[in-house]
Amino acid sequence: MTDPNLEKFFNPESIAVIGASREEEKPGHVIFKILLENRKRGLLKARVYGVNPKADYILGEKIYPSVSAIPDNVDLAVIVVPANLVESAMEDLGKKGVRAAIVITAGFSEIGNVELERRVVDKAKKFGIRIMGPNCVGVFSAWSGVDTIFLPYTKVLGDGREVLSAPRPEKGYVALISQSGAVGTAALDYMSGEGIGLSHFISVGNKADVDEVELIEFLKNDPRTRVILLYVENIKEGRKFIDIVSEVTKEKPVIALKAGRTAAGKRAAASHTAAIAGVDEIYDAAFRRAGVIRANDIEELFDLAKAFVKQPPARGNRIGIITDGGGAGVMATDMAEMLGLRVPELKGEAREKLEELKDKGFLPKYSQLSNPVDLTGSATSEMFVESTRILLESDEVDAVVILALHQVPGIPDPVALAREIAGIAKNYDKPVVAVDTGWSETAILERREFDINGIPAYPTPERAVKSLAGLIRYGEYLSRKGVLDRYVEGILRLRARD
Repeated sequence: MTDPNLEKFFNPESIAVIGASREEEKPGHVIFKILLENRKRGLLKARVYGVNPKADYILGEKIYPSVSAIPDNVDLAVIVVPANLVESAMEDLGKKGVRAAIVITAGFSEIGNVELERRVVDKAKKFGIRIMGPNCVGVFSAWSGVDTIFLPYTKVLGDGREVLSAPRPEKGYVALISQSGAVGTAALDYMSGEGIGLSHFISVGNKADVDEVELIEFLKNDPRTRVILLYVENIKEGRKFIDIVSEVTKEKPVIALKAGRTAAGKRAAASHTAAIAGVDEIYDAAFRRAGVIRANDIEELFDLAKAFVKQPPARGNRIGIITDGGGAGVMATDMAEMLGLRVPELKGEAREKLEELKDKGFLPKYSQLSNPVDLTGSATSEMFVESTRILLESDEVDAVVILALHQVPGIPDPVALAREIAGIAKNYDKPVVAVDTGWSETAILERREFDINGIPAYPTPERAVKSLAGLIRYGEYLSRKGVLDRYVEGILRLRARD
């Protein structure tokens, strides 16, 4: 069982910022301000207190000289004082009865101060305090309003314009655990732009106490989390990781981006989080054994996240492709074959139904129906809808890629087409992904409509197929474990409820 004190990082009743500052550019000011604003907006229910022995009021709020002076219990402390003061701060927290602390402060093992970090951890253990960090940006929970990220939402440019700088994603079902604060906060920006909803973001930093394994186990039982993303540079306890994560992945997918694959990358990782990156082949083997889906880069990490949160895993590796552009169909086919997937020639009932539609003049006489199903530039919305239905009903394919390039004249309303295809797809247990290439307003709107209605959409065929490959690999893992049917049923129930 996970430590119940971990819950205090995400759903505290009270928060103390140790090192709240008057100076606007200081992390202690930004964190305090964001927490206060979230409380005023009703996003955060927790009470917020500032601690600074040299201040009486900050942002109109009474400031306390020490945590012991706060006339209330404190569930969570956010520490933003210099590294040499963290150990004494931990003593104060222990005497106050605080049981969870986010140590934002850097200057520990990542720069060689291993002994100082050890003393801080020993002090915390003495009092039963769990530590996130040090050298981290802590936690952002979209559902509870906890936000300890010291990056302000906006910046004012030289011409006076205030622009969004560090957006936070909306509420959702994807959790992100990151060993790097910078990668994590950049990822939040990416998720916000892609419309990927977040349950929790957790920056673990040096992992002096709480690590990714314990967090993954915690998130297994979190009702707000359906997909777990992981950015790591090293995993300290490999056997524990495999044992615990192997159980988690039977119920929730874990998708990992492991950095430090090259010699230079390992050196870079060690320089900022004290990580010893290890042999990459060992991580590959560990991930496969534990059922972790590995992403090759940050783009693929979030492409996979979008697919997994919206679609069921596949029951096989046979892909059906529908396109109104022959070249796009070829690119999708090539990528599928390169990833070890199959694009089988349609020979059975699905082919007969498509040929019948062609004979009736419903499909173009020069359309290609073997797979990919190429409707050509004469495609209409009605052709896409009926072809999609046929492939979803076919026992010859396990997953479907819809390449609905919006430019063709026979699709007057690509947004409506996306909505209609999504309405059909939700009645089947096969995963479906969509593609519309381009950055015109129409392309963006069509992809967004697919996304909103539960079909992950991508700007290129390759990205769509890579994401589908992740769903196929995960389906194979769940099948080996004998839990695929149960998992798919659960996904379909959630989809119906959403």
